[in-house]
Amino acid sequence: MTKGIEINNVALAREGQPVFAALSLRLAERRIGVVGRNGAGKSSLIRLLAGLMAPQAGQVRVEGVDVVRDRRAALHTVGILFQNPDHQIIFPVVIEEIAFGLEQMGLPRAEARARAQQVLERHGRADWAERLCHTLSQGQRQLLCLMAVLAMQPRWIFFDEPFASLDLPTTLAVEARIAALDQNVVLVTHDPARVAGFDRILWLEAGEVVADGAPDEVLPRYRAAMEALAKDLAC
Repeated sequence: MTKGIEINNVALAREGQPVFAALSLRLAERRIGVVGRNGAGKSSLIRLLAGLMAPQAGQVRVEGVDVVRDRRAALHTVGILFQNPDHQIIFPVVIEEIAFGLEQMGLPRAEARARAQQVLERHGRADWAERLCHTLSQGQRQLLCLMAVLAMQPRWIFFDEPFASLDLPTTLAVEARIAALDQNVVLVTHDPARVAGFDRILWLEAGEVVADGAPDEVLPRYRAAMEALAKDLAC
């Protein structure tokens, strides 16, 4: 049984600006969506969960792992995909990109490359192994980042605006891949339609949880608030 995510009294500031004051949450559902306007703290939350940012106070644990202090264990526990895959891809060649995380987990280079090849084969992309990453399309680079994360077999995967800059066919393909994942998912999005079928929705505003519950409870309130804001801006 999953221990889930425990956020205990977290305080976080970025560039001297407060993001969270005393945030506490317990997350255990398989599919969790996070909505809110720009600057609400959505991306900061995702980075906290992945252990990429350390809070000034409080603690974040995922499946019992302190993801900031125990980075080796975090590799087995959490994975993250950023909005722009170019901010995530490090190596010029596809198989090197996938093998890198496995080497970070302690696998010898030859074994890491063999595992990376197996991942490519499972996704029907064996022919990508020696391709240069920059020759892939935006959607293909995003799939590459997902395969690199899946190679490490984390229990949770966090997505930060994965549908941004994608056309509709690619958006639908990415959405289907996320739906098929065995891992627990936390997904940040501006588009409430993308998380309408999720188990739980968090609505953030200015670092506070405005609403937390089922999609049919939270999303209509969120849409109504955004529509009212749009009317005010149009005046």
